[in-house]
Amino acid sequence: MSHSVKIVSTVRDLRQATADWRRSGKTIALVPTMGALHPGHVSLVRQAKDRADKVVVSIFVNPTQFAPHEDLARYPRDEAGDVAKLAEAEADLVWAPGVDEMYPAGFSTGVKAGSASADLEGAFRPHHFDGVATVCAKLFNQVTPDVAIFGEKDFQQLAVLRQLVDDLNMPLTLIAAPTVREADGLALSSRNAYLSEKERAIAPALYATITEAAERIAAGTPFSVVTTDATARLVEAGFTKVDYIGVRDAATLSAATVPGKPLRILAAAWLGKTRLIDNVAAGSQP
Repeated sequence: MSHSVKIVSTVRDLRQATADWRRSGKTIALVPTMGALHPGHVSLVRQAKDRADKVVVSIFVNPTQFAPHEDLARYPRDEAGDVAKLAEAEADLVWAPGVDEMYPAGFSTGVKAGSASADLEGAFRPHHFDGVATVCAKLFNQVTPDVAIFGEKDFQQLAVLRQLVDDLNMPLTLIAAPTVREADGLALSSRNAYLSEKERAIAPALYATITEAAERIAAGTPFSVVTTDATARLVEAGFTKVDYIGVRDAATLSAATVPGKPLRILAAAWLGKTRLIDNVAAGSQP
């Protein structure tokens, strides 16, 4: 018998569903997404099922984390396909609010992201993490999950949300799930659909380059030399622009200048009109 997944689009219906679970003593996991689901998202759902009795997957393309010049209008959307994938993965509930439900007329409150948002993505997308923090605070309050699962591909986002949960004493645990990759190393992303055939052939160089950078750091090469060389390598591979390659403290995302702590190398680069991000550990995880 095929699994069916319930879809709700109002906070009232969502809270009614989760209240019934709470009354029967069930634990709840939340997997926040913007839809256009791929196997990486499905892996988060499967991990969520291992962590809780019930799994809620949110699908909401959040306008407040997009700048006016970014790809909100063309961001891929496929709710029917997403629901089919979530039914196959045996999620229990899809929370799919409209913009008017999340940001009704008169909405004016926001959450300012903490220090982990200060540079890297924060420098190139100045209001992005405030939008992420605000929508995730709303999702956490709406669903009231015991745990929420996020992929490590958006590593800076994960750091920002850890600060949010810790600083505001939110009663949930964040779980970091490893990045899911194609066979050639490219991190799965909904935006990969934008890549042309030629660009898709170049794209794995991002992961290969930061992996080599991590190995060079482990061998004692100065950070500045590593990041300069990695930037040049991406340009040589065919990337049209490199926004950043940064070596950061893995726990705080503060700038790292010397080895000895768990580190993370984070990168963002453009292939044509598509911006790809990725990251790898450079040392053991905190």
